[in-house]
Amino acid sequence: MLTILCAGEVLSPRCQAMVERIQQAAPTQLLTTLTESLHDARILFVISLDAGGASHGLCDLLSFLRTHSDCLSGSVGGVLVDGEGDLYTKAAGREIVLAANLAGCTFPGRPLVEATGDLRNFTVQAKNAECSLEKAYKLASLDLADRILRFEPEQSERPNILVLHASSHRTSNTLALWSRVREGLEPHCDIREVGLRNGTLEDCGGCPYTMCLHFGEQGECFYGGVMVQEVYPAIREADAVVLLCPNYNDALSANLTAAINRLTALYRTASFTDKAVFAMVVSGYSGGDIVASQVVSALNMNKGFWLPADFCMLETANDAGTAILLPGIEERLGRFTKNILRQLIIEKQED
Repeated sequence: MLTILCAGEVLSPRCQAMVERIQQAAPTQLLTTLTESLHDARILFVISLDAGGASHGLCDLLSFLRTHSDCLSGSVGGVLVDGEGDLYTKAAGREIVLAANLAGCTFPGRPLVEATGDLRNFTVQAKNAECSLEKAYKLASLDLADRILRFEPEQSERPNILVLHASSHRTSNTLALWSRVREGLEPHCDIREVGLRNGTLEDCGGCPYTMCLHFGEQGECFYGGVMVQEVYPAIREADAVVLLCPNYNDALSANLTAAINRLTALYRTASFTDKAVFAMVVSGYSGGDIVASQVVSALNMNKGFWLPADFCMLETANDAGTAILLPGIEERLGRFTKNILRQLIIEKQED
């Protein structure tokens, strides 16, 4: 059963028509508000934005999700956003995914279907499917509903975890916290860390598609370096990637951003849908949610990694060494460690 959760009672005519098509394709129940927990459900969040990119229903839904932890525990979700203009659809989708994820909802890779006012964002899909923009929108929406219903997270007996960072062990609060998490994971997982500091990583230069595809088919990238030598092989073997993300001006660090950009060549020829992504974000002042939402956009929405429930740990600490002294930090570190293990490791059945 697919639960279609509309953010508000009023949808645009186009959005309403898409909801009706999905209802015709699969058994569904329709909700127009969320007032209590929705555990172990398969949920399609539907948001209809006005010309200003706003929705009162969206604000109400975000408020509920952000103030009711674990209200979506065990659920799997996806998001459909239909807007009147060219902007704000992805921003709205990203907000819902992050809020729902922190409330316990898991998301498969590519969990967002967004329809801008003129549907030009479906140009490539329509060309590939040899159909109209409207038909491409319909196909994407039906596919998302189907993937929500069918999704089962990949698990293994002993997961391989790749950790990417661009920080200094001497001063980094993020690495200090990660070291505690690693201690709890090592008995159960194989862990590989790759540091991306000191000019070892060149950013993507936007090669033509055919060139990027050519190198991707060989498991390489035109720019070579640490990405080809270390990151690509580790990504192929990994069951999960953990990003260590100090907040730099409310953004991912330059080297982490470059690494994500450079994954494009590998993404041309390899699927990441069986790989999970986690993140540890430490901010000096505020804005950890902004950085976490960038990880959601880049790796879950664009590159197709699946997003485990409560995928990120968000902390605020400024001076070096202060993160590990935060009140309650050991409990939160333990909870984050246990969540990674719970999401990735096959639960052994009792004889």
